[in-house]
Amino acid sequence: MSEKKYILQTNPFRVPTTDGKLIEEHFGLASTHTSAFSVAHMIAPPKWGEPHQTPEFDEVTIVLRGRKQIEIDGENVILSAGQTLLIKAGARIQYSNPFDEECEYWSVCVPAFDIDSVNREDKEYKFWA
Repeated sequence: MSEKKYILQTNPFRVPTTDGKLIEEHFGLASTHTSAFSVAHMIAPPKWGEPHQTPEFDEVTIVLRGRKQIEIDGENVILSAGQTLLIKAGARIQYSNPFDEECEYWSVCVPAFDIDSVNREDKEYKFWA
């Protein structure tokens, strides 16, 4: 019997958070032990943000609804529904949703997102506190 050539994800790994953000990893290290890439569905609440980071992976963001602000090497980019953005490994970035509505998006990381290679600057950071 041959090994299946596909994985149907019906139960993504829900990443525990304390900031109100929903993160559901469909493929990646936590969900399927996939290291080559990760795919996650996220909903960032209004007035959400996280600390600066300098990831060792490329990341594509695909916004479905709302808006998301990304500071990339000191430049602010605002993504709206239907827009996508590729950020290359090594850029200093900060993700946030300073707006009054939720932002729903997908993230694809190559190689997979790994907490040890995201290089967050301050794990105790409070964005809108």
